Amino acid sequence: MNEPEQASAAQVFDALAIRYEEAFGQDPAQLEALDWLAARLPSGARVLDVGSGTGRPTAEVLAAAGCAVTGIDVSAAMVALARGRVPRARFEQADVRTYAPGEVGFDAVCSFFPLLMMDQPEVAASLERMASWVRPGGYLVLATVPGDIRGLGIEFMGHRVTVSSLSAEDHLTRLTAQGLEVLHHRTVLFHPAGGLADPEEHLFCYARRPAVNVSGPGPAPVPAGGPGT
Repeated sequence: MNEPEQASAAQVFDALAIRYEEAFGQDPAQLEALDWLAARLPSGARVLDVGSGTGRPTAEVLAAAGCAVTGIDVSAAMVALARGRVPRARFEQADVRTYAPGEVGFDAVCSFFPLLMMDQPEVAASLERMASWVRPGGYLVLATVPGDIRGLGIEFMGHRVTVSSLSAEDHLTRLTAQGLEVLHHRTVLFHPAGGLADPEEHLFCYARRPAVNVSGPGPAPVPAGGPGT
């Protein structure tokens, strides 16, 4: 008997559309990460939101803080929703694996759960690509479901999908290898709203590329228990 066909990320999120926001749009740790980042970015800061979804909460929060936000997502339906919901930001249908942002880096790159429906080598390569887009003095803030996972078939909100990830330690090692300083990381258990999806362990990581030509040591790493000022 043939296994049911597993959908691509674009197909899944085209179908889920607003239901994904209903389930995952009020993640307290994500909202905390956005507040932390917004407090550190000047008005007009260039921000890339990878896997921007409906535009909420990431693009909405950062655009309201005065940032120039570009969101990319593989789902045409999500891009259409985001353009209507967050008109102050710019959204385009694009895949992080092939996206070409140009030579100028971003003041911040946000990556909240966009890499899971890839093969594991693609997850690693995409993480390194995003790190390379952060300009000196800029930030990378990410969240994912951590684990040394490759090609695992699961059901997600009524859809059969294949997921991969990297362990928490591997994420931190790769970011450091790309020249970023990890300021804060922690794992938390999240319960999606309304029982629309199963509880998940989420890894949150805040990292910074040291500024160029700044005398003295950079900021001290923040303990895993919580971000500093």
